[in-house]
Amino acid sequence: MAHDPADSAAAFAELGRIKLGETDLNGVLDRVADLAQRTLPAAAQVSITLIRDGSAYTPAHTGEIALQLDESQYEQDGGPSLEAAAAKTTVYVADTAGDDRWGGWPARAAMSGVGSMLSVGLPIVENVSGALNIYGRPARAFDEEAIALAQTFVRYAAVALANAHLYDTTATLASHMQAAMESRAVIEQAKGIIMGERRCTADEAFAILTRVSQDTNRKLRDVAAALVDSTQRG
Repeated sequence: MAHDPADSAAAFAELGRIKLGETDLNGVLDRVADLAQRTLPAAAQVSITLIRDGSAYTPAHTGEIALQLDESQYEQDGGPSLEAAAAKTTVYVADTAGDDRWGGWPARAAMSGVGSMLSVGLPIVENVSGALNIYGRPARAFDEEAIALAQTFVRYAAVALANAHLYDTTATLASHMQAAMESRAVIEQAKGIIMGERRCTADEAFAILTRVSQDTNRKLRDVAAALVDSTQRG
């Protein structure tokens, strides 16, 4: 299958130019799927399978047929996407009409107008695996060159997705830490107010806040914030 190497080089460069501060993990997944469809020969539709905590789902796809065929695999807990993701390998369904694996899933693909399908394992991080799924319309749409190109594409995409996952996780952790620091700050302010008003120790002030939190069934931070706010307004 003829293919211009310049197209591949441009695609790999584009994967490397993704700016993580300008998008999130889902945005990177969408760009990987779209770029794969534009770059890989015979790719009619593309999807990405992710398996996290034992659950498989499709966070990115370029067409409804790809999404539906992915989800039918998840429903029956078997199919090329799941096999490729679990084993971090490449699974090729050359002719869906003549393949009887996975409980008849290939026949369902054939009825949907998909003649062949290529799924390449997509390692991301230790607890998240996945697969890039490439759906072709004719049977035997992917020759050895196309398969090798898809595997190379996945290696570049895996780096981009692993970086995006790390960035996303780090950003979430930083957000939680910031929230925790803000909560601690307002609680310390409230303790100071109580200590000044009641001439008590820091531990006694904290005990008072805790008791109010329990009695009113409100979060400690909310009780503290309300006290600080009322003091500032007063």
